[in-house]
Amino acid sequence: MTAALIVAAVSFLLGSIPFGYILVRVFRGEDIRERGSGNIGATNVARTGSKKLAIATLLLDGLKGYGAVAFAHLIAGHAEVFVSPDTDAVLTATDPGLYHLLGAIAGLFVILGHMFTPWLGFKGGKGVAAAVGAFAAIAPRAVLISLALFVLLVLITRYVSLGSILGAAVFPVAAYLLVPAMRNPIIMCLIGACSMLIILRHRSNIQRLLAGNENRLW
Repeated sequence: MTAALIVAAVSFLLGSIPFGYILVRVFRGEDIRERGSGNIGATNVARTGSKKLAIATLLLDGLKGYGAVAFAHLIAGHAEVFVSPDTDAVLTATDPGLYHLLGAIAGLFVILGHMFTPWLGFKGGKGVAAAVGAFAAIAPRAVLISLALFVLLVLITRYVSLGSILGAAVFPVAAYLLVPAMRNPIIMCLIGACSMLIILRHRSNIQRLLAGNENRLW
């Protein structure tokens, strides 16, 4: 249990680093929260007119997601976790399930840290880039399916939000089908929570999509 708490705390703090805010503040002297949607993610950073800062934000947000899971996997090599207090079931460092369990915890908390960063009044981004980084470290083949769906939808509809929402929704299903070690109910609940958070974070986009006035990429 200590390992899980350490992973959760470190992942949240890592996720809470507001790279979009920092980059725009340092290089353009602006507050990204006062531009466009007010979001600190790469899409809104692009609205400042700097594609380089947007790309840097995208990469750094993705890296913090990947880094959180990589840290969890490192901890997993030296830990054991009680999966159920009722059954005293234990996952040890020799069990592949431990890597996926701690990785899923890391993914959830790095996304929470990005969405609710304490350094900006618990307001942050939508968590897509951080999730992609985390998901890539948890189940790379599954995230490729989500990314392929994202790209296809964006190319067809030009709605980034629609691609993000459906890509997030598909990931838990792809992970379940492609990674047998992740078919633990607790792990799937954690992964499902990650996807649900991203979808809920896009609720205003969903409303605009239904109303037919969502902004297109081009």
